[in-house]
Amino acid sequence: MFRDRTAAAERLADALEERGVAADIVLAIPRGGLPLGRVVADRLGAPLDVVVASKVGAPHNEEYAIGAVAEDGAAWLNDEALDRLNVSDAYLAREREREREVAAGKAATYRDGDRPDLTGKRVVVVDDGVATGATMRACLRLVGDEEPESLVVAVPVGPPDTLDELAALADEVVAVERPRNFRAVGAHYRNFAQVSDEEAMSYLA
Repeated sequence: MFRDRTAAAERLADALEERGVAADIVLAIPRGGLPLGRVVADRLGAPLDVVVASKVGAPHNEEYAIGAVAEDGAAWLNDEALDRLNVSDAYLAREREREREVAAGKAATYRDGDRPDLTGKRVVVVDDGVATGATMRACLRLVGDEEPESLVVAVPVGPPDTLDELAALADEVVAVERPRNFRAVGAHYRNFAQVSDEEAMSYLA
């Protein structure tokens, strides 16, 4: 159980240092990832930026993610869910484009200027935790497409199966806690208050 995102960030930064992880840039997933990204970036002596993705909801149930799309259009889709729900190609194409626009708009809100060039860089992607990992997977697709030298996922908490699956998209996954009885990210924080856009952007200043 983490006291709050700041406490989780300190423990995550400790874990990264213990593993000898180096970074040329730290990318946080807004909004909840930015308080952690700031601490990790400062500890590793790297600049902080954002990487943004938006979840694609299932037909008639937007809360159930059948995938996610990053700001550049890179996507991760849950093929098992698509087959089980018999999602049409037309629905998927429409929702992918809509969520790409949402992600791109959010990125423009947070970032002053163009996306950073990640080619040949040591990149660490930070969030406050993962559950299904849909958003993280789409973000990793975006970063991986830019051919970084190394790509590390850094989160305080996530279920073992999701973390194992993320390892296929990154060179290393660093997680402070891997509880087998995982329920939700917020259940592992005493204080998991929502981060406002204003607060999140303050960490990029």
